[in-house]
Amino acid sequence: MRFIPASVFALLLFVLTGCGEENLTVLRPKGTGSNISFDMMMLSISIMIIVFIVVAVIYTYVIIKYRKRRGEEDIIPEQVEGNSTLEIIWTAIPILLLTILAIPTVLATFTLAAEEPKEDEEVLKIQVTAYQYWWDFNYPDLGFNTAQDLYIPVGEKVYFELTSKDVIHSFWIPSLSGKMDTNPGLKNTMWIEAKEPGVYKGKCAELCGPSHALMDFKVIALEKDEFEAWANKMKNAQPKPKTEVAKAGEEIFKQNCISCHAVAGEGGNIGPNLTDFGNRKTLAGFIDMTDEKIAQWIKDPQSLKPANNMPAFKDQLSDEEVDALVEYLKSLKVN
Repeated sequence: MRFIPASVFALLLFVLTGCGEENLTVLRPKGTGSNISFDMMMLSISIMIIVFIVVAVIYTYVIIKYRKRRGEEDIIPEQVEGNSTLEIIWTAIPILLLTILAIPTVLATFTLAAEEPKEDEEVLKIQVTAYQYWWDFNYPDLGFNTAQDLYIPVGEKVYFELTSKDVIHSFWIPSLSGKMDTNPGLKNTMWIEAKEPGVYKGKCAELCGPSHALMDFKVIALEKDEFEAWANKMKNAQPKPKTEVAKAGEEIFKQNCISCHAVAGEGGNIGPNLTDFGNRKTLAGFIDMTDEKIAQWIKDPQSLKPANNMPAFKDQLSDEEVDALVEYLKSLKVN
C-alpha cells in the first residue's frame, strides 16, 4: 500500500506535464520554428518508444520462457562465447536509429539558422536588447522603440539581432521559436514566423538574477494591415494628456522620469520606453495593470520585482503626485 501515493503522484506528474498556458508551451506550436522543434521532439520520442517496446517485449518473453518451473532443478544454461550475427545486429540498429535522428536534425539546424537578409529583401528587422529585468525592442527601419510588448506581422519572417546590456539572458518564445542567448558585447541572430494572430508569452531562459523568473514579455502577432497601422501610429506618436490631473502628471514625469524613460522619441533609454504604456496589459511584464499596482511600482518597485534598477519614489513624491503620474502614464496611448 505504501507504493500507492508514489504511483498516484507519478501518474499526476505525467498527466499534468502537458498542462500550461496555451501560448506559453512548446506542445502547442504556433510558429514555423516551433513546429520544426516540435516535429524533432516527436521524432526522438517515437524512436525511444519503439526501442522501449522492443526491449520490453524481448525482456518479457525471456522471463516467461526461461522462468524456473515447479519441480525443475536448477539448470545451468549452455555457455556460449560470442555471436557475430547478434553483435552486428545490435550494433547496426543503434547506428540506423541515430542516422534517422541525425539527418532531420542537421536539416532543421540549417533551416533555423538566421542568414543575413539580402539587401533588396524587404524584411522586418528588430534589435533586441536584454536588461535586468526587461526587454527593449528597436525597429531600426521603422524608426521607433518599444519595450516589453513586441509587435510582429503574421505569416512573415522577422529577423532579430540580440544582445545584452548587463549579464547573459536568453530570448525565448515557446509557442513560436527556440531559445537564443543574449550576451553582453556580442550579437546573436535568429528569426521567427507566427502562423496565426495572437498574444504569445516570452520568457528569459537563462538564470540572470533574483527576478529572472519575472523577466517576461509579450509578442503581439497582427495581420499585416493591422501591424502596418500600428507601426504608422508608433512612428507618428504624440500622446497628449487630456485631463488636468494627467497634465500635472506629465510635468512630474519630466522632472523625475524622463532622464531614464523615453516617450515618443524624447527621453533617456536607461529604462523601458513608455510611448504606448497605456495600451499594455501588464506592468513590468507580469503584473496586472491597475492604478494600485502602478502606484506601488512608482513608490517601491523592489516590492514587486526584486533587484530591478528603478529607484523608489515613496520619499520623493506625495500620494497626490503619484496619482497624477499614474493618470499621465495611463494616457500614453498611440491610438
